[in-house]
Parts: sequence; C-alpha cells; structure tokens
Amino acid sequence: MNAVSNSSAGHAVSDRKFILLTVISVSGFILAALSNLWFPQIANVKITPYPVFDNAAEINFNQAYRFALLGLILLYIGIALFSWSDPDRRKRFKKRAPFRFAVGLALALWDILGTKLLLLPQPFFPGPARIAEAFLMENNYIMKNTLYSLRLFTVGFILGTFFGVCTGVLIGWFPRVYYWVYPVLKVSGVIPAVAWMPFALTMFPKPFSAAVFLIIVCMWFPVATLTAAGISSTPKIFFEVARTMGAKNSYLIFHVTIPHAMPSIFTGIGTATAFAFLTLVMAEMMGQPGGLGYYINASRVWSAYYKVFAAILVMAVLFSAIMYLIGLAEARVLRWRRGLVRS
Repeated sequence: MNAVSNSSAGHAVSDRKFILLTVISVSGFILAALSNLWFPQIANVKITPYPVFDNAAEINFNQAYRFALLGLILLYIGIALFSWSDPDRRKRFKKRAPFRFAVGLALALWDILGTKLLLLPQPFFPGPARIAEAFLMENNYIMKNTLYSLRLFTVGFILGTFFGVCTGVLIGWFPRVYYWVYPVLKVSGVIPAVAWMPFALTMFPKPFSAAVFLIIVCMWFPVATLTAAGISSTPKIFFEVARTMGAKNSYLIFHVTIPHAMPSIFTGIGTATAFAFLTLVMAEMMGQPGGLGYYINASRVWSAYYKVFAAILVMAVLFSAIMYLIGLAEARVLRWRRGLVRS
C-alpha cells in the first residue's frame, strides 16, 4: 500500500513539474508579445496596415508579429500535450524549457531595441516585428521562391544520394573500382562545389540543371566516402555465415553489407545535406531565376534587410524540417539500434 501511494505521489510531483516547465516554455514568448503590445513606439517608424484573408481584414507588422508569437505558444502547448504520456518525449520537452524561455526574452529585447527604439544599426538589424512585415508585403513571392528552392534541393538531394551510395558500394566492395575511382573521389571531393559553377553553366543549358549538378557534386563526396567506409568495415564473419547458407554476391551486397553500412550512410547524408543547402543558396545567388538565395540577393541590392532576415528565417525552418525528416527516416530504418545507443 505504501509503495502504491509513494508511486502515485511521485507521479503527481512529476506531473506538476512538467506543467511548471510547460509554463516556463511559453512564458518567454508571452512576455515578448506583451512587450510588443505595451511598450510604446518611440522611434519614428511607419506602421502600414496590409490586407489579409482576401482583403477581409488588415493588420500591421506588430500585429503579425504577435500572431506569430501566439502560434509559437500554441505550438509548444500542443507539443507538451503530445508529450504528456510518453516518458522520453517528456524528458526531451523538459530539457529545452529554459532555452525556450531565454529565446522569448531575447525576442522581447530584440524587438524593443530593433523596432520600438531603433537603437540597433539600421537598416541592417531590423526588429522581429519588422521582419514579419516582409511576409505581409510579399507572402506569395516568398512562397514562390521557397517552392523553387525546395524543388531544386529535392532533385539534387535525391540524385546526389543515389550516386553517392552507388559509388560508395562499388568502391567498398570491388577492389578494382576502389583502385581507379577512389583517388578521383578523394581529389575532386575536397574542391568546393561552387568552384565548379563556371563549368556547370557551360555544360548545362539551363541554370536549374546547372544548380542540380552542383548539389549532386557536393553530396556525392561525403555520401560515397562514408558509404564505402561502412561497406568495407563489415565483419568477415557475416560473409562466412551467409555463404555457408548458400548466399551469392548479390545477396551479400544487398542483405549484408548495405544494411551494415546504413549508420554510415545516414551519417554521410546528414553531413551532405548541410553542404547541399549551402551550395543551393550560393547557386541561387549567382545565376538562378528564383529561390531563397535569389530573393536574398535581390533584397540586399535594395537594402531591404528585413526581407533578407525573413528569407533566412524561412531557410532555417526549411533546413530544420529537412533534417527532422531525415532523422525520422534514420530512426525508422535503424530501429534495431534502439536501446543500443544513447538518445
């Protein structure tokens, strides 16, 4: 009876602590919204209302910023409710609570200095509310450039991963391929992908295909290298056991070495994704007819740095979403590792 009561009391304490940390997680964003609402606009800034919802209403950048903060508050409350019944999710959510609170306070201070008082160097460091104005002004245009970047990245990512894995398997399995191809991979892989841009623009008739080529090049090296390392490190005892059961080379490749190399393959994909995103932005800045890099370059020319920050924000969200999806795929494919490695 005492054990049951102690367990119930422990759960109650844990639940109260989780609720408290949830409040802490969102309170920083609440303070940021209240500071934007209550702190007076001392600096002379033109506050323009913009039509939204097919001209059904009008809001200015301060109101848009507060709506964005409200979205973050609701998002983290939803994540807290989703994490309530799962111990692992609860642990991860509680661990980040102080950081979220600090982010909210930083946003409040940034908004006061960059929007309300204009004490930060302008126009280079606009406040977060001014950054929200870019989405009010050019929401459709930003979305169009985001979709262009996403399409370009997706094509380059798929092809780069495919060629990288194929090259790595061939290098790791066949000694002759290793002899002839690995020196080329080692030499060409260390060259930045953007250095190939003049050749890409010459070889490919369209800027889109040239940018896809650059993304493939920058993904090819890390994926191929780590795939080859995973293939070559497969223990020989795996092959001996498979051969005693009548396995042929094709079975050894696709059912023994590639599954064993999967952790290395995903490590290469994760590393290559960061390089690919960097190459994507630089390629868009230097010749693409659209994309977030193109949008940043065009905004910089007109000194519209609040639009530059808006594009950077979209990039951060987009890259985080891509890495999250890769992490989900890795967790699904490598689900056998659960409990073997630290989370």
